[in-house]
Amino acid sequence: MMKSFKAFFIYLSLVIILAFSLLFMVAGSSRYTEVDSIKLNGMVQTVKENWGNPDALQDMKYDVDMLVFDKDDEKLFKTSDIAFDGIDVPLDAVKEGYITMPVNDKDKYLGTVVFANPSKASYQKTIRRLFLIALAIAGVLLISYIGFIYYINRNVIKPFNRMKEFATLVAQGRLDEPLIMDKNNVFGAFTESFDIMREELKASKQREIALKMKEKELVASLSHDLKTPVTGIRAICGVLSVKVQDEYVKAKIDNIEQKTHEISTLLNDLLASALDDLGEMNVNVSEEEAAILNAIVKEHDIYGKVNADEVPDCILKIDKNRMSQVIGNIINNSYKYADTKIEITYKFNGKHLEMRIRDYGDGVDSEEVDFLANKFYRGKKNTAGKEGSGLGLYISTELMKKMQGQLICISNKDGFEVMLLIPLA
Repeated sequence: MMKSFKAFFIYLSLVIILAFSLLFMVAGSSRYTEVDSIKLNGMVQTVKENWGNPDALQDMKYDVDMLVFDKDDEKLFKTSDIAFDGIDVPLDAVKEGYITMPVNDKDKYLGTVVFANPSKASYQKTIRRLFLIALAIAGVLLISYIGFIYYINRNVIKPFNRMKEFATLVAQGRLDEPLIMDKNNVFGAFTESFDIMREELKASKQREIALKMKEKELVASLSHDLKTPVTGIRAICGVLSVKVQDEYVKAKIDNIEQKTHEISTLLNDLLASALDDLGEMNVNVSEEEAAILNAIVKEHDIYGKVNADEVPDCILKIDKNRMSQVIGNIINNSYKYADTKIEITYKFNGKHLEMRIRDYGDGVDSEEVDFLANKFYRGKKNTAGKEGSGLGLYISTELMKKMQGQLICISNKDGFEVMLLIPLA
């Protein structure tokens, strides 16, 4: 590429040097031409001898162009139209530097003969040559400039724009599109290196994705496997609470059962989150009577703190198991963080049944509401010392989206509220 630039500048320098040399040569070829007075007097004598016969003048050959005026300044004869362009009267010829000589017959004035100044004609001829040469040089330089611009655009600007677009694609994570290699442009030496970088980044990203997938599969596998012993512990606690009579021991057994319930909830959340990342958190939607919501609420109201309105008579389009998971997460959060009564209300909202679940605890700060549905985010209030993974509302939000519904968190002055928009059939 640098060789090409060097060759172009050498070529341009040669063109400029040649142009100036040619201009100086043409300009130096112009010479002063002396006037041959004897020849001019002879031509004036010939005009006088043939004054009344212009046709005779027309048939003669002349070494110098001339223009003949009569005594009234009327043109009688001329050898060239170009040489005397703009000369209408003898006075014009005098002003332009032409040679004028009178034609006299003894004492009688017949007219005037105007001769072209040979020095001026030579000068004008030189000027014309210089103009044509300058025009040709300008044409060569213009063509060279256009060629250079085309060369720069093809070998510098376009490759640079390709590299700029390539950098944008890499920044966006689109690593499948290779950078076109062209070693003839100024960036040719870097093109292959940049494309190797892209391939390495792509391979690194694929390794990272594969590693994350393995991590998620491991979390999902462990969460699923741990549910079995936890279920066994809860079953044993249930048997012991019936057989043991000692109140102190029964209290400890109930405490163990409560902890296993919390562990089970965490495992469910981790499993659902891992399955969602793996694209396996499936939702099987079917038409269900709205009355099923009453059964779901009662299932999760283990402490009897829920006061729910009657559910309107309608048909919902939901996955009842996933809906149970959503409502269970919300009620369990209220038990854990608020520990107050819970009110549930219903009303129709367009193509959805609006279900509001509200407690009367300390709630959350208004600036935190938008983050509650984020993965692993936990509010700042009432969370210290309490079990939780920050996955419950995230999973519930994703499940509602998969059911074509919506979960909206609302912060009140005297509590916290979750609005579920459940799709109607």
